[in-house]
Amino acid sequence: MIRTSIYGLVSTIVLSSGAIATPVRNPNFTPVPSNISKNTFDIAVSSVNTADLEQSVFTQINDYRASQGLPTLTRNAAIDNQARIHSQQMANGEVPFGHTGFSERIQAIGIYYRAAGENVAYNQGYSDPATTAVQGWLKSPGHLANIKGNYDKTGIGIAATNTGKVYFTQIFLR
Repeated sequence: MIRTSIYGLVSTIVLSSGAIATPVRNPNFTPVPSNISKNTFDIAVSSVNTADLEQSVFTQINDYRASQGLPTLTRNAAIDNQARIHSQQMANGEVPFGHTGFSERIQAIGIYYRAAGENVAYNQGYSDPATTAVQGWLKSPGHLANIKGNYDKTGIGIAATNTGKVYFTQIFLR
C-alpha cells in the first residue's frame, strides 16, 4: 500500500487504493484563524452529516462514470454497512488507515461477486470533504481504475473524529 499525504495547518488528505496515489494539493486552503478556539472547531466537526457526505460521494462518482459513458453504480445497504464499519474502525484507531480486513469485509457483505475493489481516504480541514476525497481519487491512477472499473454495485461509509478527520471507504462489487 502506498499512501500520499499533503499536510497543512489544518488541511490534510490521505488516499489509499492499494495502488499508486497521487498527491492532492488544496489551492484554496485557508488556515483556521488564530482567534477561533479549539472548542469552536470541535463543535463544527461534531456537526458533520455523514449521510449527506455519503450521498455526495455516490452522486459524484456516478456523475463521473456517466460522463465517461460508463453505467452508473447501484448503492447497496449491505455494502454501505461494511464500508461504514471500516471507516469507523479507522477513525477509532481500531485498524490502521488502509485496506486491513478487505477480504473479510467483502465476505461479510453476503453478496455473490466476481470482482471487488475498495478506495479509502481521509481528510481534515476542508469545507467540502466529500468533493476533496472524490477529486483526490480521480487524480490517482489506482483509485480511478476502481472508479472506472467493471462494477455495478457500490457502498460508501464515512466516519468523522472529534478532531476533524473524515474517513471515507467506498467498496465496489460486480
